[in-house]
Amino acid sequence: MNTDKNNNLAASNHNAGETATANNIPDSQGGNFFTADPDLAALLRLHLGPEQYQSVARQLHDLGQRICGELDTLAQSADRNPPILHVRTRRAEALDYIEKHPDFIALEKVAYAELGLASLSHVADGPPPLLKYALTYLFVQAEFGLCCPVSMTDSLTRTLCKFGSPELIARYLPHLSSREFDKLYQGAMFMTEQKAGSDVGQIETRARHSEYPDGSHRWQLFGDKWFCSNPDADLAMVLARPEGAPDGIAGLGLFLLPKTLPNGQRNAYRIIRLKSKLGTRSMASGEIALEGADAYLLGEIGRGFQQMADMINMSRLSNGVRAAGLMRRALSEALHVARHRQAFGRRLIDMPLMQRQLLKMTLPTEQARSMFMQTALMLARADAGERDAQLCVRILTPLIKFRACRDARRVTGDAMEVRGGLGYIEEWSDARLVRDAHLGSIWEGTSNIVALDIARACKRAGALEPLRNFALSMLERAQLPAASSNLLRSIFNRSCNNLARVANEGEDQHVRQAGSALYNAITAVFMACEAAQLAPNFRRLALAHLVLRHRLLPVDPLALASAADPSAADMLALLESQPLSLDAAMSYLPTGEAA
Repeated sequence: MNTDKNNNLAASNHNAGETATANNIPDSQGGNFFTADPDLAALLRLHLGPEQYQSVARQLHDLGQRICGELDTLAQSADRNPPILHVRTRRAEALDYIEKHPDFIALEKVAYAELGLASLSHVADGPPPLLKYALTYLFVQAEFGLCCPVSMTDSLTRTLCKFGSPELIARYLPHLSSREFDKLYQGAMFMTEQKAGSDVGQIETRARHSEYPDGSHRWQLFGDKWFCSNPDADLAMVLARPEGAPDGIAGLGLFLLPKTLPNGQRNAYRIIRLKSKLGTRSMASGEIALEGADAYLLGEIGRGFQQMADMINMSRLSNGVRAAGLMRRALSEALHVARHRQAFGRRLIDMPLMQRQLLKMTLPTEQARSMFMQTALMLARADAGERDAQLCVRILTPLIKFRACRDARRVTGDAMEVRGGLGYIEEWSDARLVRDAHLGSIWEGTSNIVALDIARACKRAGALEPLRNFALSMLERAQLPAASSNLLRSIFNRSCNNLARVANEGEDQHVRQAGSALYNAITAVFMACEAAQLAPNFRRLALAHLVLRHRLLPVDPLALASAADPSAADMLALLESQPLSLDAAMSYLPTGEAA
């Protein structure tokens, strides 16, 4: 890496921030996206407890500062310099080497080695899942593409530990959980084929079992995988159909594919080419040809998809966390611009129309944050063996993946508009955020597929009633004013009943509407209950009331004003994360026939 060049670039960016007032071009370089977001610290202190929060406060503070400088500079460079596939040496020898830009490797060292984002959940006495996801939430505000390999490594390790043999776990877990950069292994999943996208039952990749005279045996994989992110990963989870197994999902097996065999030789598969993508350009995605590659069967033949679903669900949760982080970065940038840019003799943030636009971005951003934090807390209980918690995670995961990833596309686009013409220029973060945001609602299942999975979680897994019981018990403990509690309870129950009907009667055409309603209702409950715990600051209760008003209750499109709409002064207070009294929060509670 050209250190002098990067230092000069960082200095140039920092100087640009210092002269933002004179040039009227606000620049977040040199700031701190952790301290600029006081709700994050408050929520982590609440959920982690004061002692554990204090032990990581400095790390969070420093990471927030690095996002506004070093890490953002590296991410912009990695986005402009995508990976390059070298198929052969000049002597025509097979190589399959992916050259990563030095700045991307520098980001890998931060994510894997320094922060341990892929390994925190797999070490003895490790921190709770919430801390890992909080660090990911911050890190993704600088670099999104790398978080896909990080998530797959984390979820592959989890799946290996659940379904792998003791021998495989002993062989690979030390590498997967290592934070020594030169020794750690990265993970991937190779599932998609040309015929088999979301319909995994059409997978044609074959697994052949061979037994040798000495009693040894092995599985070999043959076929093509059409979309493989992190294709040069050290280990990959692969779905394949053993020879003689039935068609459909019932015939699939889950296999662990190493890049390098125990004897040091490269395994028998090739990277055909890398994909040219709209976003996540820093990270390689490619096509794989399996040509008799050695692999290890995990679990039972016929249970492959169900076993890989655990990995997919963890990746979906990570997608939701990353969407929340993208929205927060976009909102932080928009707020910074609005606070520091002058137009028509006023700051942008003092203009009522801009305030309204920023508040419309704030709601889905805060919803996604509460959703991933509550899901992470539930995941800790689920992993400890609580059956109801496991069922809640089963439905919360597709909920956040479905709705938050779609919301991120709109929030990042609106943030680009706040910056104006400069937002469309690749020198700034906005264009990259918009491009990256579109990934979440496609990978690990498109919106339609994930919405249908919400219904499956309700009907087949029976996950809706445990979630209903959990949310209603939260409301009861919160002891909110009766008017607020009753409205939240009524709307949440109605959203649950709608989803149950859609799932049980197979009304697939309504599943997105029902899923969105449940997401909005449960996030409103979460934010309201967080407000009760953060008293006397009831800002999050006001936000919960606005979610009810704008995302769940009927609105007359011709009505220009509503008693539930905050005034310009109140909107500014909400946007500036100022503490809000209970009376002020209750003033946003929808009333009248619509409620």
